[in-house]
Amino acid sequence: MAPKITVIGTGYLGATHAAAMAELGFEVLGLDVVPEKIEMLSRAEVPMYEPGLEELLGKHVAGLEGSSGRLRFTTSWEEVAEFGDVHFVCVNTPQKHGEYACDMSYVDAAVASLAPLLRRPALVVGKSTVPVGSAARLARMITELAPAGAEVELAWNPEFLREGFAVEDTLHPDRIVVGVHGERAEKVLREVYATPVGEGSPFVVTDYPTAELVKTAANSFLATKISFINAMAEVCEAADGDVAKLAEAIGHDERIGKKFLRAGIGFGGGCLPKDIRAFMARAGELGADQALTFLREVDSINMRRRGHMVELARETVGGSFLGQRVAVLGATFKPDSDDVRDSPALNVAGQIHLQGGQVTVYDPKGMENARRVFPTLAYADSALDACRGARVVLHLTEWAEFRSLDPVALRDVVAEPHLLDGRNALDAVVWRAAGWTYRAMGRPRA
Repeated sequence: MAPKITVIGTGYLGATHAAAMAELGFEVLGLDVVPEKIEMLSRAEVPMYEPGLEELLGKHVAGLEGSSGRLRFTTSWEEVAEFGDVHFVCVNTPQKHGEYACDMSYVDAAVASLAPLLRRPALVVGKSTVPVGSAARLARMITELAPAGAEVELAWNPEFLREGFAVEDTLHPDRIVVGVHGERAEKVLREVYATPVGEGSPFVVTDYPTAELVKTAANSFLATKISFINAMAEVCEAADGDVAKLAEAIGHDERIGKKFLRAGIGFGGGCLPKDIRAFMARAGELGADQALTFLREVDSINMRRRGHMVELARETVGGSFLGQRVAVLGATFKPDSDDVRDSPALNVAGQIHLQGGQVTVYDPKGMENARRVFPTLAYADSALDACRGARVVLHLTEWAEFRSLDPVALRDVVAEPHLLDGRNALDAVVWRAAGWTYRAMGRPRA
């Protein structure tokens, strides 16, 4: 008989995981402590934009016409404990306020609420990104608190979701990593993930510490690669080189690869920056801080790119933003998302605004969230409206909509046709042919 699955925490990760588990054929019960969130999910609605997620929920949420009925939501810990054989913990692990370290309070609270109610054999599976060493501590906590004692096991199964591709990444993962301390936990997780494993997804079995390190190690490597090419952009600007051609050339080296070698204003979001900072903090606690000192420079390069874009914009409008109209295309940290957490685009827009610029922002999906973070910025309903009267246009989030803009039509509404491409994603030849001065980080002016 297939195990019954619960998902604790129904934010971005949890809602996606719950819907995907139902799609894989399991009976699923999701829990959250926020009643309003449960009410939304029970209507197959989500408070964030993620392509395909609402459609997947609609296929499986109980009570909806035509659904499988395999997915329900609750606020009751007792119901979850009684229902589930496998409990996935998908709560948030934010950065501590004023520190680099990870805030484990939500994970600890979830385990402390669930464990005392577990009176029969069960598997608790952590998916949240946590500091290495957390799983061993939580395993002891579960054994002490659960009435079933050692019959309740812990496994760690890190998530590798990319915003904009979360449904695909959950249903067809490029790898499944499980940190376990016993054969039973491995057997159960092989059953849970039988479909993707049967389709060819690698199933990697490790100990707890290695499983905890995989996500932070992967994010640190990715951040390093992005900051490396952005550092090369700085050198190219100083030497009058072209970072786009440099990236193309080194990308042909199979040891390096072509992905994530596009120079620009850097990375952001709710995961990559906080994960590498938490990784540095944890390495310091373990006495291995020297091993990760390079990540401080990775972080520094990334943040420096935002300031450099502000400087380029200030230079373009004559040295001062006071009274100058600036159009910003993009508010989210990446395309195909409405997430503005630590968004480089919104950070640049905010800096220019604080220096006296009249900034108007347009983003296909992130406007509502952007308004909450920066209510003093101006917002437009279209790219064309955002650009009206602007002395400079900044392209800061790589939406497909922006790549398909008509530069001739846009030129007719701006005060001056100056474009700064913060993502090195637009066709410089096309924009220059339409009468624009085009400039991108790390590339020649013409």
